[in-house]
Amino acid sequence: MAEQKKLVSEITSMDVDFAQWYTDIVKKAEMIDYSSVKGCVIMRPYAQALWENIQHTLDGMFKATGHENVAMPIFIPESLLQKEKDHVEGFAPEVAWVTHGGTEKLEERLCVRPTSETLFCEHYAKTVRSWRDLPKLYNQWCSVVRWEKTTRPFLRSREFWWQEGHTVHATAEEAMEETLRMLNIYATFCEEYLAIPVLKGEKTEKERFAGAEKTYTIEAMMHDGKALQSGTSHYFGNGFAKAFDMQYTDKNNTLQYMEQTSWGVSTRLIGAIIMTHGDNEGLVLPPRIAPTQLVVIPVASHKPGVTEKAQELLEQIKASGIRAKIDLSENSPGWKFAEYEMKGVPLRLEVGPRDIEAGQCVLVRRDSREKTVVKFEELNTVIPRLSEEIQQALFDKALKNREEHTYTAKSLDEMKEIMKEHVGFVKSMWCGDLACEEKVKEETGMPSRCMPFEQETISDVCPVCGKPAHKMIVWGIAY
Repeated sequence: MAEQKKLVSEITSMDVDFAQWYTDIVKKAEMIDYSSVKGCVIMRPYAQALWENIQHTLDGMFKATGHENVAMPIFIPESLLQKEKDHVEGFAPEVAWVTHGGTEKLEERLCVRPTSETLFCEHYAKTVRSWRDLPKLYNQWCSVVRWEKTTRPFLRSREFWWQEGHTVHATAEEAMEETLRMLNIYATFCEEYLAIPVLKGEKTEKERFAGAEKTYTIEAMMHDGKALQSGTSHYFGNGFAKAFDMQYTDKNNTLQYMEQTSWGVSTRLIGAIIMTHGDNEGLVLPPRIAPTQLVVIPVASHKPGVTEKAQELLEQIKASGIRAKIDLSENSPGWKFAEYEMKGVPLRLEVGPRDIEAGQCVLVRRDSREKTVVKFEELNTVIPRLSEEIQQALFDKALKNREEHTYTAKSLDEMKEIMKEHVGFVKSMWCGDLACEEKVKEETGMPSRCMPFEQETISDVCPVCGKPAHKMIVWGIAY
């Protein structure tokens, strides 16, 4: 197994340098390559396949709840962007501008979309006339551009892929119902498909999306104890509607402003998978989302009948609906074992001459490296069972990590003491005052993550100012 040790030694240990470990993984597992534009990456086939699985699953969940896909332009006229003051101020530092078309200077600058609220608003203002036209439940899959100063693959890049849902409704109640419904879809997807437990809650006013009345979030904890905002859903009320004159005639023939939402997740979820489940050997992918769920590796493939039997087993497995592949390259079995461990393939099937004589093969789990000897005729029963066991084990491990790195504090001093020794979520009460929120961040380095839906009463006063507090809030250092 010398090949495996050599290959794995190229990955920095996460305990030595977590950031470098992450970079090593995305490079060595052939997920990305860097482009000639700083902050923009090339999604290589393996990462793209993972994103397509995420996209396919979420798209089905969206369509099951009545949403339709559309495609908006990539350019936004400056005058259109300026219509909603809070929104444009929130994105101004990150906007990329087009000033020339060919050799001619444009009469008006065009923004390369950082998000598409204004485009949807313009469209809805033109196309929605009556209550009969509502609701409009639209989503688009696209890339957006935000000129970030500090970048890291999947987590923060200048161009990234995502989906953005934009809906309009007749009433505030319907819009709020949509906002929470989509947050719950995100949470279900993360927990059931990505095996990542998430904390659902509302962002503080300081952390709200620009132009939103309420922003809701799902927060995940990475292996190193840091938080990752993994999806957001926003209730806009009718603020955008008033700025863009988005009116409709209600059942009483009275003009009303539409109520609006937006919600999105991005390729940041790939980063979440890496940092939640990965280990020092590479990726560890949840079976439900893995591009390849099982790889067949013939051992002593030069012996008669081994390759043929391995291919026969592959077809048997694929016929049962498993995403499987075979490696018939001339690399040694040890090299192949290390390669697919690095790529996080959930199950490895090894079959050699002695296995064939015994009518069995060996299945190896990526998460625990546990080996199971399986009769050929039992593969179609055992593989799904092991896949589900891996899926659940990854979720349980991630949940255990979150629970072990979640702390409770009743005072600012206690928060500071916790942060000297640990990185994780810190729960406390909060009076709701912005000054207290800013003081916690200033003195501990932790911004607020959310006010969880599942509330606890830790004390009856704010840990910063000592005033009465009735809301629990979670703090944490974030990516």
